[in-house]
Amino acid sequence: MDARLLDILVCPICKGPLDYRKASQELACKPCRLAYPIKDDIPVMLEEEARQLSEEELAS
Repeated sequence: MDARLLDILVCPICKGPLDYRKASQELACKPCRLAYPIKDDIPVMLEEEARQLSEEELAS
């Protein structure tokens, strides 16, 4: 994942910062409790493609 791209990407819903989760290949938004997948090095920033984060994932 390109570091410059990570610097400019924000959550499409709340416009907040995203956490890059390398192991699961996704970008997480803690306030919205959503994780957006990264497929073939391209972030899929669609709400309908995101998954809900669990309480344990939010704590980490």
